[in-house]
Amino acid sequence: MHYLLLGLIILAFVLIVFEDVVHLNKAKSTLFIGTLVWILAFVFPEKSPQAIQEALNEQLLDIAILWLFLMAAMTFVAYLNEKGLITQLVYRLLPSQLKLSTLMILIALLGLMFSSLADNITASLIMLSLLASLKLETKDTLKFAALIVFAVNSGGVSLITGDVTTLMIFLNGKVSILNLMLLILPAMAGVAILALILMQGSNEMITLPKFKRPIAAGDKLIAALFLLTIISTLAMSVLFSVPPVLTFLFGLALMFIVHRIIFRKEQNPNVLEYVREIEFDTLLFFLGVLLLVGMLKELSILKLLPELYTMMPAVVANYVIGILSAFVDNVPLTAAILQSDIPMTKGEWLGLTYAVGVGGSILIVGSAAGVIALSKLEALSFITYLRFIHWLLVAYTCGYLAVMGLTKLLL
Repeated sequence: MHYLLLGLIILAFVLIVFEDVVHLNKAKSTLFIGTLVWILAFVFPEKSPQAIQEALNEQLLDIAILWLFLMAAMTFVAYLNEKGLITQLVYRLLPSQLKLSTLMILIALLGLMFSSLADNITASLIMLSLLASLKLETKDTLKFAALIVFAVNSGGVSLITGDVTTLMIFLNGKVSILNLMLLILPAMAGVAILALILMQGSNEMITLPKFKRPIAAGDKLIAALFLLTIISTLAMSVLFSVPPVLTFLFGLALMFIVHRIIFRKEQNPNVLEYVREIEFDTLLFFLGVLLLVGMLKELSILKLLPELYTMMPAVVANYVIGILSAFVDNVPLTAAILQSDIPMTKGEWLGLTYAVGVGGSILIVGSAAGVIALSKLEALSFITYLRFIHWLLVAYTCGYLAVMGLTKLLL
């Protein structure tokens, strides 16, 4: 049964890779196999039913938190997109004509900035909505998608509110806030290198449509409320350890109330309709993937990770772990290493922080940002993303080496 479950999990990831070949939606295949492996675990138990139930409950709690957070963030973004606020912001900030290479640099900077202000999921939703509004050619859209995924993942590694794994390592006392600040420059360097590589041959001028339209005061207020929700989520998490999902749901509820008050004279103020515009394919895909990763954890596959540190130096092992995070969710990877209590210096822990935060960018299914991009961009698939894998690996390697060099110099 152990090998059957492992085989089904491998099959699920193979189906994701060859989605375009088998013509089976990845959300359907991952949800089917994700639920099947847990059903089989109950029918043919290797542990007591109570132990399996507890493991499933723990997994479902993680999934519920992610679902609720995504639902809140997606509803805000759906509203802003419908009202054209994001598009208007882009067109008002950018010149009417610019080189594609210049646009790529600006997009990289925006990705870093948004993921520093907000979590990776919210930043991804904002940046991908921005990319969709630009209506670029397919080949350019794919380049920008790869850059956005890498930039969003890089932006959050230096903040405990920007990436879950960063927060986990910080809470375990392995690094301090000031230590994490050292990751800012290497993260920026990695993104800059990838942008410079991808912009080669992109010297053509593009014209962005310039259409300014008045934005209703009420919609501006909703946009301000979205920004306030992001800032409050960060502040409440740091100051009072309030779970980010709770603050974001509060902000969503406040948005519903404010919208009702502002548009009270309308006959049918249907702000709740925006919940229905959420792409549930994305949520179902997350559900299936997390169920599969949870079963990997139950099969004790992740417990083999600490053995890497007995086979090679921590600096090399951390680099490898980052690449593995492109195949397996970085949260259980980080948890397995923390639980094993491997002795490492602060510099090595910072290297791990960067590796597990950015390494998932190498494959499209290796991070939340990648999964969201895969769900939202029709032209993007596992195969089309693979054409950038060598450049993503170069950027990841350069960023990691920059971390190790900087920490060796200053710590």
